[in-house]
Amino acid sequence: MPLALYRKYRPKKLGDLIGQETITQIIKNAAIAGKIGHAYLFYGPRGTGKTTTARLIAKLLNCEKRKNDEKFRSQGEPCNECSHCQEIDSNFSFDVVEIDAASNRGIDEIRNLKENIQTAPAKGDYKIYIIDEVHMLTGPAWNALLKTLEEPPAHAVFVLATTEYEKIPATIASRTQRFIFKKIPKNQIIEKLKGIAATEKINITDEAIELVAASGEGSFRDAESLLDQLSSLGEKITLKTAEQLTGRTGLKKVNELAGLILKKDLGGALNCLSLINEEGHNLTYLTKDLIHYLRKVLSLKTNPSLEKFMSNDLTQDEIEQIKKISAMADMKTITQIIKSLIIAYTEIRYSPFPIVPLEVALTENLKS
Repeated sequence: MPLALYRKYRPKKLGDLIGQETITQIIKNAAIAGKIGHAYLFYGPRGTGKTTTARLIAKLLNCEKRKNDEKFRSQGEPCNECSHCQEIDSNFSFDVVEIDAASNRGIDEIRNLKENIQTAPAKGDYKIYIIDEVHMLTGPAWNALLKTLEEPPAHAVFVLATTEYEKIPATIASRTQRFIFKKIPKNQIIEKLKGIAATEKINITDEAIELVAASGEGSFRDAESLLDQLSSLGEKITLKTAEQLTGRTGLKKVNELAGLILKKDLGGALNCLSLINEEGHNLTYLTKDLIHYLRKVLSLKTNPSLEKFMSNDLTQDEIEQIKKISAMADMKTITQIIKSLIIAYTEIRYSPFPIVPLEVALTENLKS
């Protein structure tokens, strides 16, 4: 069975980890100095590299070439050639234990971990315990884990990963090195997707790749999984194809609708909305994308210097288009429209008639 693209193109060294440069540099420096910690807490949105980084730490700790070659060790990277590195990449290493806390969240599972942790590594120098979705652990399980984190065996290293940092007890967090993983900028996702498409010979247009990257919402894994799904069509992937599969609307349509809204062209806006709805696009996603788009319009209108922060998610042409649209309305009008759209977004998610809250929001704001 062929590997999924997100697994096939998972970073194999710290230098391949895109979008988390500060984290990778700190870990690389620690590896060079031989000061990798005994417990880490990685938190941030899904698909941003938390589990991948945990596996890279496992490779750094057990890499045979790093152990025997001092010159290579100064690079702060795994060799990806020794048996330890290859076993970790293939998920066959007995020295790397991955636990899904969402389904193993009770005190019994943590007690088993405490018993097994005393066992020496099967092959390498260290045993690495990666606990994913760690925020799902129960109260008694946290208490059981706390003692282990306080006094771990010399051969044990913990990496806790979570998308919900606020649910981690302070007593646990204080005993770890904490790293926050950021959402990946859209332009960096696009660049990687283009590389994958070229390597895999996937025939896809730039507009479709842009929509796939935007659909990932800062997650490499989500974007790569969607590209994998699209590639199975076996034909040229256009923007229309990507829109039909994802249910999302391309930036061009969002830009058009935003322009009509800010011109206060009620008839044109409702007509545009009806066409988008008839094409089968998900109106929840459309409203969300529209809110984010108008937020960017408001931000640039309020402070033009914010343009430099948008360059990671938007091309220069897209930024120029936002600037053009921002001239169509004043800040008070844009703010009021955004507030109405946020209310409509909440209602759309639970309404049996999703287009109605959006039509009402537009009518209330654009009527003369």
